[in-house]
Amino acid sequence: MDTKYDTISRINEKFNKMSKSHKKIATYIIDHYEQAAFMTAAKLGKTVGISESTVVRFAYALDYEGYPEFQEALAEWVKDKLNSVQRIGAKYGKSTQSEILTSVLSADMEKINDTIEHVDPQAFETAVDIILNAKHVYIIGIRSCKPLAEFLHFYLNMVRGEVYLLSSTSTSEIFEQMLRINEKDVIIGISFPRYSMRTLKAMEMANDKNAKVITITDTIHSPMCLYSSCNLMARSDMVSIVDSLVAPLSLINALVVALCLKRPEDVRQSLESLEYAWDNYQVYLKDEINFIDEDTFFVPLQSQMEQKKRKR
Repeated sequence: MDTKYDTISRINEKFNKMSKSHKKIATYIIDHYEQAAFMTAAKLGKTVGISESTVVRFAYALDYEGYPEFQEALAEWVKDKLNSVQRIGAKYGKSTQSEILTSVLSADMEKINDTIEHVDPQAFETAVDIILNAKHVYIIGIRSCKPLAEFLHFYLNMVRGEVYLLSSTSTSEIFEQMLRINEKDVIIGISFPRYSMRTLKAMEMANDKNAKVITITDTIHSPMCLYSSCNLMARSDMVSIVDSLVAPLSLINALVVALCLKRPEDVRQSLESLEYAWDNYQVYLKDEINFIDEDTFFVPLQSQMEQKKRKR
């Protein structure tokens, strides 16, 4: 399938210039494409709370001859996505487990190398400065991007305070968490194909309130760049039935390292505070291994417990 002309690509390309009612339809389709592909114009309109005629005009706006052609194209796109398991089976069906491992890891290495070649160093430095100078930092990543958002949130808390992870199944609840975002704040939106309209709407709201907007996405043509003033690009392709997030994670890891080097004293204080909490609230042993403490490896576990009892 030529992705340049598929239904979802058309929606992403035209989204910024759509009317509010058309954006409402587009958002529903992106988030519920499996159901939308089999809805009549009347059913889709009723579901999103607009008229059937508006749904028909939406299809025309995407350069289809009518709603039936739009629906057929969307169903074909969904079918193509659902057949990905079969395509992977055809590609790897006769491969050994070792060959599959080598092939997938090699593909991930290629994506990291591609990211190194195309990432904008100036945008990277700008992102670091924006994050350090913002009063509050909001982070959002939906579906497969959620682990990336959680990883960034966890380590960003080591560098600075006032970091918020936006987490919700509805756009309205995300807006509630962003109620007080303003020009002193920044939002970091993480999204890769299939792009999340919830993430996009959160970035749009932040932009409307004059907050700084940073996006971590795959290409300059991503709809996530519509409201972003700082774009960090990392390649992410479908190598199997799951998204490859190795390159985006490496980019986020580099971002965290750069932030830590800018604020080494804050990081040290955060780690000391955590160490204090572990010492005071763990009953016998810490939950994590400190690789710097060689006694952890050479003193038997029972001996460690007895030593802690004697100290008590």
